[in-house]
Amino acid sequence: MNHFSAEDTLIIVGIVIAYILFTSWLTFRLRSKNSGDFMEGSRAMPAFVVGILLMSEFIGAKSTIGTAQAAFEDGFAASWSVIGAAIGFPLFGWILVKRIYNTGKITISGAIAEKYGTSTKNIISIIMIYALLLVNVGNYVSGAAAISTVLKVNLPVAAFITAVVSTFYFAFGGLKGMALVTMLHSALKYFGVLVILGFALSQTGGFTPMIEQMPAYYWTWDGNIGATTILAWLIGTIGSIFCTQFVIQAISSNKDVKSAKRATWVAFFFCMPIALAIAAIGVAAKYLHPEINSLYALPVFLQDMSPWLAGLVTTSLVASIFVSVSTVALAIASLIVKDFYVPYRKPTPEQEFKATRWLSLLIGFLPLIFVLLVPEVLKLSFFTRAIRLSISVVAVIAFYAPFFKSARGANAGLIGACVMTSVWYLMGDPFGINNMYIALVTPAVIMLLDRLIPNKADNAKMTTSVENNGA
Repeated sequence: MNHFSAEDTLIIVGIVIAYILFTSWLTFRLRSKNSGDFMEGSRAMPAFVVGILLMSEFIGAKSTIGTAQAAFEDGFAASWSVIGAAIGFPLFGWILVKRIYNTGKITISGAIAEKYGTSTKNIISIIMIYALLLVNVGNYVSGAAAISTVLKVNLPVAAFITAVVSTFYFAFGGLKGMALVTMLHSALKYFGVLVILGFALSQTGGFTPMIEQMPAYYWTWDGNIGATTILAWLIGTIGSIFCTQFVIQAISSNKDVKSAKRATWVAFFFCMPIALAIAAIGVAAKYLHPEINSLYALPVFLQDMSPWLAGLVTTSLVASIFVSVSTVALAIASLIVKDFYVPYRKPTPEQEFKATRWLSLLIGFLPLIFVLLVPEVLKLSFFTRAIRLSISVVAVIAFYAPFFKSARGANAGLIGACVMTSVWYLMGDPFGINNMYIALVTPAVIMLLDRLIPNKADNAKMTTSVENNGA
């Protein structure tokens, strides 16, 4: 493995800085000028643009670096971690897009509140904020791994650089400003992954030497991961798509339901190829550099490229990082403002817009506190999806099972699932049961038990209804 000279590093850094300055200028030019622009792009986004935004939310730095890391360790089957997103988007379009779009809400908590009320809305918001903050911790670790490889700085410094630039993007741009910049980021990210794949295969001599010389499990459908974990990944990814705040926000930015559904198919067609490419890169890294830390399975190839090519590919990874962090941070800001700040402070539109910008700064830097505590990016990624899966379970029940109408049951299911899933994850998934299954089953079981227990609030409503009808 080669090492860049000072001159080579200067070329790479120059390319990255030039790109950051250009996209920062573009973000400022396209910046949101009011709260409607910031939160939902004034409901005027084309389906293709929204599809790219959806894809970028689930195939950002965390999934890119994390999937390559998992493929390095456990084989090509790590691609299932991203294939789940490809499958999930059309399912989301078929099952929930119309119902959520027609509520007119831009937060999943607001949509579910139509059925269960304000208390449930607030609990969902808190759980989603918790999950999304952890998502950005993973994004910062992934981004720092790529940046530190080239700039020769430690992970905390690289994570701080990530925080500064990405916070500028979403704090000034909002959804309207980020949309076109995200298109540019995503195109460059796609280009970068395909260049790394081509370079990696040129180094390995193609797939044949790897298939012949590596352990057999590196090329089986379930690898060293196992069917139960892959099934948990699929359930978690699909479930989290159904309720992730930025997905709801992006869908709400379409002009109508048909456009929103088309956007989910755009996301599908962009997710599938990159899933296979990232997994192949991770396996190739194991074949060529078995001694390295698996976190660097994807960025390790930069060291063997020419400085100009490495500069372009590093910029593509940087673009991936900024997309991931910005979209998640924007979603957190939207939840805090729409579900807490606006109802309790009742600000003017100007005050709301100003508060959103200040909150964005805090949200951008808060995940830095936890960067050094995350050794395995993909495991953290799927834990955050498990937390969001529990919200999806409640959402599906809310929209498709009207006889489960107890806010008490919904609240208990959400809190119980969040606590149980978190404890299960911290305990290392006891008995080999993935925390995803805990998140899937717990809310449904608690809501079912609640239905068997008399609810005084429901009885009171029934009594009032009978009295009003003159019975």
